Amino acid sequence: MEKSSLRMTGGPRDTPVNSSPAVAANAEGEEIEVLESTDVLPVAPEDQWKSLFDKYDPDNSGFISTERFRDLLATHGSELDPHKLEVLLALADGNADGKICYQDFVNLCLSDELLMSNKRSNSFRRAILQGSRQIKGCSLRDEVGLGLSQQLVRHIAYETLPREVDRKWYFDSYTYCPPPWLILAITIAEVAVFMYYGFQLDRLVLQVSSPSFLKSPLPYHPQLRAQAWRYLSYIFMHTGIEHLSLNMAMQLLVGVPLEMVHGALRIGLVYVCGVLAGSLAVSVTDMTAPVVGSSGGVYALVSAHLANVVMNWSGMKCQFKLFRMAMALVCMSVEFGRAVWLRFYPPAFPPCPNPSFVAHLGGVVVGLTLGVVVLQNYEQKLQEQSLFWIFFCVYTLFVLSAVFWNIFAYSLLDVRLPPPP
Repeated sequence: MEKSSLRMTGGPRDTPVNSSPAVAANAEGEEIEVLESTDVLPVAPEDQWKSLFDKYDPDNSGFISTERFRDLLATHGSELDPHKLEVLLALADGNADGKICYQDFVNLCLSDELLMSNKRSNSFRRAILQGSRQIKGCSLRDEVGLGLSQQLVRHIAYETLPREVDRKWYFDSYTYCPPPWLILAITIAEVAVFMYYGFQLDRLVLQVSSPSFLKSPLPYHPQLRAQAWRYLSYIFMHTGIEHLSLNMAMQLLVGVPLEMVHGALRIGLVYVCGVLAGSLAVSVTDMTAPVVGSSGGVYALVSAHLANVVMNWSGMKCQFKLFRMAMALVCMSVEFGRAVWLRFYPPAFPPCPNPSFVAHLGGVVVGLTLGVVVLQNYEQKLQEQSLFWIFFCVYTLFVLSAVFWNIFAYSLLDVRLPPPP
C-alpha cells in the first residue's frame, strides 16, 4: 500500500477538506473539547470511502480495531512529523471500546490528510464526531536532544500558546522562514531616527527640550494634523533615550515572540491599529498636545499578550509567569508615569505643551479588544471570527468619528492651538 493511501480524492486532483467537530486537547490529559460544526465531508464517491474501510474490515462488522489503525499509521505515516503522528494515534487510542466506526475512520483520514498537507485550521482539531477523548503522550517540554534554534521555538511556544496541541503544531511547522522581520525592522528604524536626531540636536536625553525637535516631519502636531502621515510616523521620534529604551525593550521582548507565532500580518495589524488609535485619541482628548513615541503600538501588543495570559492562566506553561507578568506591568507603569510627568512638566518652549500620554491608553484599549481576539485565535482565520468583526467595526467607527472630529471640532470649539513648529 502506498503512503498516500489514506488520502481521499474526488477527481483528478486532491480535494480540500474540512471535517466535523473540533477536538481541543493537550498532552497532559486534558479532555478534548467536542464542538459542533456544519462543515461537510469532501465530495468523494461512496465506493472509494467504503472500499478503503472494507479493506481493513474483512469481517464486514462495521468497525476496525484501533490497533489496526495504529499499525496502518505506523507503517504509512512516515510523511508526518512525530508530534502530528502522535495526535492521530492518540485519537485512535481514545476510543473507549477499542473500535473505530466508519465515520470515525473518515474523520481520522481527513485529519491525516490535513496534517500531511501541513495546513493549519480548525480541522486539525475536528477529528472525532462523538465522545470525550484524551490526547496522551509526552509533553513537548520533555523533548531531549534539541538544537538551540529548536529550544528557542519550544520556549516561545510555551510563552505564547495555552494548548499543548497548538504548541506541538507550532514546534513542528515553524521554519524561521520568513523570520520575524517586522518588529525588528520597526525597532531598527526607530533607533536609526533617534541617533540621527541625537547628533543633529546634539542631545540624547530629553531631546524634546530642543527647539528643533518638533520641526521634524515625523511627530504629530495639532497644527499640522492635516498631514495624515503624522498619525503613524510619530512612532519613530522619542523624547529621549529613556523613552526609546523602555519602548524598545517591551517591543522586542513581547513583539518578536508574538510575530514568530502569529506572523507579521496579524501582529502588524494590532501594532498599527494601536499606533493609529493612540494619535487619534490624543487629537480628540488632548487637543493641543503633540505626540511622539511608539507607545501606542507597544502597549497594544503588551496588553493583548498579558490579557491572553490571564484568560488562559491554567494553560500557559511559561516559567515564573506571575513574576514576569508583574515585571511587565511595572515597566508599563514606569513608562506611563514618565509620560504623565513629562506632559504636565513646564514645557521648554511655551505655549506648546510637552507630548501627550493619551496614546498609551489608546494602545491599551486596542490591545484588550482587537488584540486579544487576534492572539486567542492562533489556529483560526480571523475573517471567520464574529468577535473579530465586531471589534474591527467598532474600531473603524472610532477612526471615522475621530477623522470628522479633527475636521470640524477644532474650529467649532475654537480651540487655541500652539503655533506650528
